[in-house]
Amino acid sequence: MPADPVNWTSKRFSKNFVADYKPYNFVDGEGVRCSIYVSGCPFACKGCYNKAAQDFSYGAPYTEELETQIIRDLKAEYCQGLTLLGGEPFLNTGVTVPLCEKVRAIFGQKKDIWSWTGYTWEELLAGTADKRRLLELIDVLVDGRFEQDKMDLNLAFRGSSNQRIIDVRQSLKKGAVVLWSNGDYC
Repeated sequence: MPADPVNWTSKRFSKNFVADYKPYNFVDGEGVRCSIYVSGCPFACKGCYNKAAQDFSYGAPYTEELETQIIRDLKAEYCQGLTLLGGEPFLNTGVTVPLCEKVRAIFGQKKDIWSWTGYTWEELLAGTADKRRLLELIDVLVDGRFEQDKMDLNLAFRGSSNQRIIDVRQSLKKGAVVLWSNGDYC
């Protein structure tokens, strides 16, 4: 495995498996959310809360039936949006990009899309075209590897203080990181 995660590709790693799907939860972003946990993550952060999902073969294959269920669940008026977690969503773009494109085609901007990633914003911008495409489809990104020595259970939506909650649309527009909610999320 190359030491530089910028060079890792979904094509090389992903088996298009899903570790879990949780409709209507309240912990994976703001509001009521439908969360898909993709399988596989080579970052293997010490203290990872979802260690089983590091295996690219964990869980079950992503199916059209699951996608249909996610879209159906997102139609609930009280559901604010979709969350991508893992595993590593940016190394499972064969699942995450088409799903997010479908969400945008059906809901436009009425439903937001959040994603957690072990990548930093800067690594994603330097990465492959599929990573950039996924960035263009999401609204909020929690970036950076979990660092156990920086863990803080009082942080909103992140496990360690090095991680940022980024307003993706504004950051892409400005060409620099813009923190979600003006950084008022501590």
